[in-house]
Amino acid sequence: MNSITKNLDLHAQGSWLPILLSLLVFIYALFMPKQEIGWREFYVTFGIVGYFAWISDSLLGEMIDLVDFGNPNFAGIGEFLSYSLIPSSLSVIYLNYLEKTNKWKLTIIFTIISILIEWGMRSVGYMKPHGWSFFISIPLYFVVFAFLLPFHRKLIKCKSG
Repeated sequence: MNSITKNLDLHAQGSWLPILLSLLVFIYALFMPKQEIGWREFYVTFGIVGYFAWISDSLLGEMIDLVDFGNPNFAGIGEFLSYSLIPSSLSVIYLNYLEKTNKWKLTIIFTIISILIEWGMRSVGYMKPHGWSFFISIPLYFVVFAFLLPFHRKLIKCKSG
């Protein structure tokens, strides 16, 4: 049993925050009233964003070693949930509320939410940057919400008729 909790990295400093945030945003994304996207767009977005989140973790966290989450020697449950659920859930929520009239307002709100999540993980000691900074994160979040996700939605949107 002790090896299971060790491999899950449950004893990592601040691991409660990514676990809690991951579950909260995932449950909200799952049960929110679907307005601008349907289940098909939910499914496709969740998979594609999750894939790119894991690719970025592999490149930036493992190969280039710009950041560690929890134990740097293996991916625990906090890191697994952080990369599997938070980016995908936030993307689905963003696209669900995205309309032409509120794009920039939502972009700013979700960029701030993403910054606060990153700040929280740093503050509790779960995220340990080694060269990664908010000067990278802020423009990255902004580009994702302002341009990449709206473009993604155009690609996957089904046209009835």
